[in-house]
Amino acid sequence: MSTTALTCKNIEVDFDGFKAVNGVDLTLDRGEVHFLIGPNGAGKTTLVDAITGLARYTGSVTKDTAGKGAVELRGKKVHHIARAGIGRTFQTATVFENLTVAQNLDIAAGAGRSPWTLLRRRAHLPANVTAVIEQIGLHEHADTPAGILAHGQKQWLEIGMLLVGDADVLLLDEPIAGMGADERETTGRLLHDIAATRAVAVVEHDMDFMRAFASRVTVLHAGTVLAAGTVDDVSNDPRVQEVYLGTTHTESDMEPADAATA
Repeated sequence: MSTTALTCKNIEVDFDGFKAVNGVDLTLDRGEVHFLIGPNGAGKTTLVDAITGLARYTGSVTKDTAGKGAVELRGKKVHHIARAGIGRTFQTATVFENLTVAQNLDIAAGAGRSPWTLLRRRAHLPANVTAVIEQIGLHEHADTPAGILAHGQKQWLEIGMLLVGDADVLLLDEPIAGMGADERETTGRLLHDIAATRAVAVVEHDMDFMRAFASRVTVLHAGTVLAAGTVDDVSNDPRVQEVYLGTTHTESDMEPADAATA
C-alpha cells in the first residue's frame, strides 16, 4: 500500500517575470514509480530543482518523516534537503570515476565519518553497501573503477549512491537516456524494486518506458499540470494528445513532440 512521502502545493518558480512553474500541486507516494512527462519547456526539471533547493520558489514542499509528521523544505539549503532523504540524479551520472564501485558507495554512505577516512580502502564493506551493490546489479564490478563502467552501469551506481545515503524520495532526471533496450529494461525493474519502500519520481521523454513502468503519471505543460493519473488516464486525455502531437491521436500513437530536455 502506498503512503505519501512528499507533497508539493502551489509551487511557483518565477524567472524575472516568466513563470517556469505555475501553481503546481504534486504528491509522491511510496510504493509507486511516478513519471513526470511533458514537452520541452514544460517545467519538469525546474520543478525538481525547486524541490531540491536549486531554484527559489513560492508554495510549500513537505517531506513526511516516519513518526515525526511533515517537515517543510522550502528555504532549506541543498545539503539539508539531501539529509532529509531527498535524493536526485542528473542526466549525466555524477560519480567518482577514479574510484571503484565499492568506494563510491562507501563514500556515499559515509555521513558521520571523518573526511580523511572516506577514501581509505576498507577490508570489509558495511552491510548496507554490500546489499546495495547486489540490488543495483554491480556485485561483479565492486572493484571496477567507475570511469570504465558502461553508461547504464554508471546510472545504476549513481542511484545506488542515493540508496546508501538513505534517500527515501528519489528524483531521477531521464535515467535511461543513452541506454540500450536491455539496460532500459533492467533500469525499469530496478526502479520498481526501489519503489517497494521508497517514492520514485522519473522525469522522462521515452513514452514506451513510461507505459511499461509508470505507476502514476503527471503531465506538465507550460509550467502547469495538464493531466494526472494512470498511464491510460493521461494517454487517452485529448489535452495531452494535443500538447504532444498538435492533434488528437490514439494512445498507441502518443509520442512527445520534442524529445529535448525540459
